[in-house]
Amino acid sequence: MGWEWDPSLYSGSAAYYARGRLAYPAALAEAIATALGLDGSGRLLDVGCGPGSLTLVLARHFREVVGVDADREMLAEAGRRADAAGVRDAKWVHLRAEELPAGLGRFDLVTFAQSFHWMDRPKVAAAVRGMLNPGGTCAHVHARTSHGTTSPDPLPYPRPPHTEITELVREYLGPVRRAGQGQLPDGTLDGESEIYRAAGFTGPARVEVPGRVVTRVTEDLVAAVYSLSSSTPHLFGDGRLAFEADLRELLHRTSPSGLFSEQTGDIAVDLWGA
Repeated sequence: MGWEWDPSLYSGSAAYYARGRLAYPAALAEAIATALGLDGSGRLLDVGCGPGSLTLVLARHFREVVGVDADREMLAEAGRRADAAGVRDAKWVHLRAEELPAGLGRFDLVTFAQSFHWMDRPKVAAAVRGMLNPGGTCAHVHARTSHGTTSPDPLPYPRPPHTEITELVREYLGPVRRAGQGQLPDGTLDGESEIYRAAGFTGPARVEVPGRVVTRVTEDLVAAVYSLSSSTPHLFGDGRLAFEADLRELLHRTSPSGLFSEQTGDIAVDLWGA
């Protein structure tokens, strides 16, 4: 990509990520649990777990869950959220995925949810395959949690003005997408299926969960902007207060009540066998 990872990729965005991203529904965990016959035993490894967005949704289906992430603030937020949810058998480990297996042991399920594209994918895929128990599975979650769809279906409240928000960010940060100290003019990589197959995985079987309509408020949408690697708080520097004032004005013009509706996209999960 001509881009290298650096520690500032999501610097300062952990709390915003937890609030601003569209939550994974309980139906996603149930669909995965049904497909894999999960019974509350076994171990889960969530790679690039962020603030535990997927880890905590799946936690009740495992004896122990382990989340690893390269951002300490994300892990601290995950720990707070686990405590609030009463999840006691969770472990949060600060490391880059490229450092796996890191003595973490073996797992029955390894998950990647909006994280794989930031990694040295061949290296990480090979590492996690070696960490799976016989019959274990690697789940790749295809979801967009930064915003909903552009479906024309009527909704209870106005849709967030995502196109205008993107243009506002560009006014402040420039036309080329930012990512940590670098830039991603062409976005992140795809083609993960070839990576998994090259690492020796078989499949995939696919599980799908339909989208739903959710209600959001102004603070959720402000947080959603700051949750993105392309618009983390520190990137705005001294212009952050002015940007946020303009953002809030845009949101108020769109919905004076401060209430918004979003139709979330369908979620697909590819289940790769080890």
